[in-house]
This record gives sequence, structure tokens and C-alpha cells, in this order.
Amino acid sequence: MEVIAKILIAVVAIEHLYILWMEMFAWETKGKEVFKAALPAEMFKPTKGLAANQGLYNGFLAAGLIWSFMIKDPQWQDHIALFFLSCVAIAGIYGAVSATKKIFFVQALPAILAILAVLLK
Repeated sequence: MEVIAKILIAVVAIEHLYILWMEMFAWETKGKEVFKAALPAEMFKPTKGLAANQGLYNGFLAAGLIWSFMIKDPQWQDHIALFFLSCVAIAGIYGAVSATKKIFFVQALPAILAILAVLLK
């Protein structure tokens, strides 16, 4: 179960690095493709700064998850991973309630599965 937990943590971290890239550097191209149902095309340019700010926060989540791999003490490593995975899960649940249910499956569910894997290892 430990290997599954680490794989799931890595998947969530990589996903948030991708979100960082999209929101900070590709908002008007890839972001427009991904969020076409949520925002009219003319809103991407004026919201570029807001998206970049959101991307930065996603980068912090990824950084915390990556940091958890560098911690030697297994208990401390689990605590850090669980904290950042919980942040991702809560953000995903909030996004599902406030924006679109798809966010639950894309963001919250992988984090919840990783949390379960960490707790069951």
C-alpha cells in the first residue's frame, strides 16, 4: 500500500504542477480550452492575473506534496502529505460545489484516494 500511496501523492502533485502551468503561463491558450464551458472567450485576457494567482497556489500544493517525499521520518512524511492532500481535497470539494461537479472527480477524488492510501499503509 505504501507504493500505491506514493504513486497517488505523485499523481496529485503532477496534476497541480500542470494546473500551475496552465493558469500561470497558458491561461489564454490551454486554459481557454479547459474552461470554455465556464468562461466566455473574451474573459480570459482580463482574468489572466487572477488565474496566475490561482496557479501559484496550486504550485504551493504541489510543492508541499513533493516536499513530503524528501522527509526521512515516516510519520512526519505522512503528516505533511496528509495536510497537503487534505488542502487539495477541500479545494476540490469547494470547487465542485461552487463551480462544476467535474472538479470533484479531477481534483478532490485523486486526493481522497491518496489520503486513504496513506492512512491504510
